[in-house]
Amino acid sequence: MNARNNFNIVELEEAGSTNAEAKRLAGDGAGAWTAVTAKKQTGGYGRKGDSWASPEGGLYFSVILPKNNLADLQILTILAAFCVANAVKENFFVEPMIKLPNDVYLNGKKLAGILTENVVCGGVKSSVIGIGVNTNIENFGGGLEKIATSVKIETNGEVDNRALLEQIINQLHNIFREISQ
Repeated sequence: MNARNNFNIVELEEAGSTNAEAKRLAGDGAGAWTAVTAKKQTGGYGRKGDSWASPEGGLYFSVILPKNNLADLQILTILAAFCVANAVKENFFVEPMIKLPNDVYLNGKKLAGILTENVVCGGVKSSVIGIGVNTNIENFGGGLEKIATSVKIETNGEVDNRALLEQIINQLHNIFREISQ
């Protein structure tokens, strides 16, 4: 576990789901702003349990958020979508669009998905926000190329996943601090 910028990052080669791992860690007492990242997910999922393709090359992570007074998790999801879209825009000079309630699109195709879930242990203990960003994926199989894209496909540029991860978490942290005051 590495401490950086007031958050901890647990790096995994592979996970079934980073959200499931983060919820497990939160249940075991891991602190707020602990992030779990994996190079690949074998069981990534989105809203309503829809599967999320998570091939190697993408950025897949989940963050344990501090306990908050927001009654609607959807607000956190929208704020996270804004952070993802903003970080991609700042770094790659493209115009991502937020598709409510939890997706980020680029040039009409899905670039990222966000899922916020509560960790419940006799009451809501904390929330976990999972983010999947198609960064360095060069092609999608199974017909996904018609509906999904990546930063690399759109810009021909290589993404430093670690730097983008830290930028998104820092933006989340700053926004969360603002809305929690």
